[in-house]
Amino acid sequence: MKLIISNLSKTYSNGLKALDNINMEIGSGMFGLLGPNGAGKSSLMRTIATLQEPDSGSITLGDIDVIKQKDEVRKVLGYLPQDFGFYPKVSAIDMLNHFAILKGISNAKERKDVCDALLNQTNLYEARKRYIGDYSGGMRQRFGIAQALLGNPKLVIVDEPTAGLDPMERNRFHNLLSEIGENIIVILSTHIVEDVRNLCSNMAIMNQGKVLLSGKPMQVIEEMQHKIWVKLIDKEQLADHKNNNRIISTKVVEGKIQIHVFSTTQPDESFSEIKADLEDVYFATITN
Repeated sequence: MKLIISNLSKTYSNGLKALDNINMEIGSGMFGLLGPNGAGKSSLMRTIATLQEPDSGSITLGDIDVIKQKDEVRKVLGYLPQDFGFYPKVSAIDMLNHFAILKGISNAKERKDVCDALLNQTNLYEARKRYIGDYSGGMRQRFGIAQALLGNPKLVIVDEPTAGLDPMERNRFHNLLSEIGENIIVILSTHIVEDVRNLCSNMAIMNQGKVLLSGKPMQVIEEMQHKIWVKLIDKEQLADHKNNNRIISTKVVEGKIQIHVFSTTQPDESFSEIKADLEDVYFATITN
């Protein structure tokens, strides 16, 4: 099954063009959608999830017209939005059971088996009777995945799922996403480059409502090799370097500023070539 997005555009009432002629083809596996806050990622996810109408364009999931057959899409969709609401004084097992009823799992025994299996899969079974309001951020995100997996979805959308998680919870969440992304379409929308590098076999970079780049992470990284140069400078030198070079990123290192410069040739002998990574691809793309 493939998700095909063609010529998709959306402008909000305040004049913001959130989606500008988006074209994508997404197959089974983990697909990373990278971009800064405000790039249009959430607008695209909400449109795919049938939560808002585009102004123009089309989306198909297999033989389903996503825009015209919303109920059919919702039967095969799992969605974990960026802001996942929950009742804080309800236990995880009761909340998941409620979601299962809404998903159409009417048989009580089947519903119990499904809920228990998902809580085990997300490593929440031992905490199933605790209030969700007492869960850590990572536990709430794992519960969000459990509810998204109800009904054996063919498409799962997760929007900024690891923002704010500590390293251990991020790693646990990565393992969970990798496991569920083996046989279905999983779209991971994020601004965290490492999440896409670690998890996704295909990706796209968005900014200002447009798709700027798409491909396999290893392929786009390879295409960036021999084009990234690094130098440590004093803060006072930064303005001059910005005038003379295409600086794609900066960071403080031992009290100095390390600049990454994009150039097909060595800017001058004071620069050293550095092996490009996905972060360099990301910054070079959105600052182009």
